[in-house]
Amino acid sequence: MGSEEVKLLSFWVSPFGKRIEWALKLKGVEYEYIEEDIFNKSSLLLELNPVHKKVPVLVHAEKSIIAESFIILEYIDEKWKQYSLLPHHPYQRALARFWAATAEEMFRKVVWIALRSPTSGDEREKALKESREVMERIEEEIRGKKYFGGDNIGYLDIALGWISYWLPVLEEVGSMQIIDPLKFPATTAWMTNFLSNPVIKDNLPPRDKMLVYLKDLRSKYIVL
Repeated sequence: MGSEEVKLLSFWVSPFGKRIEWALKLKGVEYEYIEEDIFNKSSLLLELNPVHKKVPVLVHAEKSIIAESFIILEYIDEKWKQYSLLPHHPYQRALARFWAATAEEMFRKVVWIALRSPTSGDEREKALKESREVMERIEEEIRGKKYFGGDNIGYLDIALGWISYWLPVLEEVGSMQIIDPLKFPATTAWMTNFLSNPVIKDNLPPRDKMLVYLKDLRSKYIVL
């Protein structure tokens, strides 16, 4: 590939990979998308990410190979200055990173509930309670704003983008509710704003296909 070409290795249903696509498109960066099968990993993926062996992986200018979605986002933001993602103020940048990491921990809990937990039990209820508590704090952060980034989509919006699209699907698969629109009106409004943005709306996996895929995973992983 040419000296400045960009390649992205990802998986169609991965919210982590979608983060990178959204960032690149917001900045107007052209890239080649390479679909990976995470259950039958290619030799290219194993070569480019031998430590974690997972997507996403960004390849830029032939020699720059970056893994882990949050690290890739920061690389993109520093490399292509048009359309800033992270806030300029150091404290706001720190807050954005904090909430991104906090919500990431919540994501792991939600996936466990949806795909691996039975429909009842103390461990499940504890995970649901903790996830709702995180959402209460996120609700406070987004109240009065269109996006976490202000008037435009920013780093934290991209980091939390899974809440807007993946979480409702996971709720359905796991027979649970984490976001009650009446309890979380600001978050619900943000979800609508985020998904209405053309860059986001035009770069989402098909919901029906996601639902089938995740239900199939649950049938394989669930412990009754």
